[in-house]
Amino acid sequence: MPRRDDGLYASMVLRGMSRRAFLKFSAAMATTLALPLSYAPRIAAAVTEAPRIPVIWLHGQACGGNTRALLQASDPTTAELLLDVVSVDYHETLMARSGASAEVVRRQAMTAAPNGYIAVVEGAIPMGDEGVYCTVGGRAFSEVVREVCGGAMATVALGSCAVDGGTPAAGGGTTGSVGVEHVVADTSTLINMPGCPVNIHNLAALIVHYATFKTLPVTDARHRPLFAYGNLLHNQCERRAHYEFGEYVEAWGDEGAQKGWCLYKMGCKGPETFANCPTVRYSDGTSWAVRAGHGCIGCTMPGFWDQMSPAYARLPGPLPFAPGVTADQMGMALVGGVAALTVVHGAASAVRLRRWDVEARRAAMSAEGGVVEGDVGAATTDEAVEVAKTDEAAEADEAPTIHGAPATREGAAEAPTTEDEAAESPTTEVEAATTDAAATTDGGAEPDGEAAEPDAETAETAEAADEAGAHDPGAGTP
Repeated sequence: MPRRDDGLYASMVLRGMSRRAFLKFSAAMATTLALPLSYAPRIAAAVTEAPRIPVIWLHGQACGGNTRALLQASDPTTAELLLDVVSVDYHETLMARSGASAEVVRRQAMTAAPNGYIAVVEGAIPMGDEGVYCTVGGRAFSEVVREVCGGAMATVALGSCAVDGGTPAAGGGTTGSVGVEHVVADTSTLINMPGCPVNIHNLAALIVHYATFKTLPVTDARHRPLFAYGNLLHNQCERRAHYEFGEYVEAWGDEGAQKGWCLYKMGCKGPETFANCPTVRYSDGTSWAVRAGHGCIGCTMPGFWDQMSPAYARLPGPLPFAPGVTADQMGMALVGGVAALTVVHGAASAVRLRRWDVEARRAAMSAEGGVVEGDVGAATTDEAVEVAKTDEAAEADEAPTIHGAPATREGAAEAPTTEDEAAESPTTEVEAATTDAAATTDGGAEPDGEAAEPDAETAETAEAADEAGAHDPGAGTP
């Protein structure tokens, strides 16, 4: 495999790194980047041929924890990569005693790198009172950040303070501190790496990713690389099983704490935090906060000093009036509500379709009755139906009768039934008898309502009844 004399691998060999250690480092970077181990040889080949990448490290309002994490990394592979291979040409904290000479070095580094450089910003950027709360070489830190990041091939906001202002931007702050995103003009090459402090292995993985694939890693909506901030910390925690079984530490030092139970009730913010701390860990992969018995404080989340406080208490529930309700329970309730609304909507749709069907049938009945919707006197379907019924009644009235009695069964059913009506019609019984006799003969009324022709016997019976009624006027009364 060809090797550059001024490349990353050559610099590592000069510092005494063995080939075996180099391959182990490549495998570790593949794991950190969430890549299969099959990518380790590709990473090794890329690092072997990659040129040294200049880095300009700016330091604003911060405690310096990220710089200390870099300098105190006991893993020789990571330390060598970042201090020698990456070529930190300028670091404000490490070069503070150089004064004006350090500023000359910074300007030279900006113009000397033919392939560009990586700008690393640590600390918040104060904007209040024209930036007088943090100055470098007599200039506001915000001006230096714009100048350096404007000519960088990539900008890395390292630590929570550089990402969103961190502690200086917390409630009660007076410096008006903001993150890098609010200062630089172009955020297309911005990489936010929150944490307090950042795990230095993630920074090394970022640089290796660029050296291997010649591009920056995929980020989320907040410009955070997914390989480090794409998974919920809670899902990676070694105490997750205790959470599922409801085994919690109730007080520091109790039986649950001694057995390594879940720290959620002690204020652990793992269920709300996205980071890879459980897999990468700190102190050369030895441990991390929860493994050491302390809950996560959510330092990788936006505005964690305010949003994740207090550190030793559970976050308030999503419903202030029901603090015992969890987000999962509220989500299940919302899903149930949506399902219920879906059922109601389906039922309402079915009723509406049924109503349309009924109206269509009424319209059809109106058309059969000779009434068209919209005509004068039949403005509605119901009125059209009434008109049709009136016409049918009129046709029934015009049917032939036998001595005053309707020839149809419907007409016979309308014969007087009360005593008063019978008294007013003396011949009612005779007419009814005549009608019954006519109905029992073959020539009775047809089913379709047409009047039947009386036969000879029926006619004789009717004449005899008339004569009897003429000689006995009271025969028709009860």
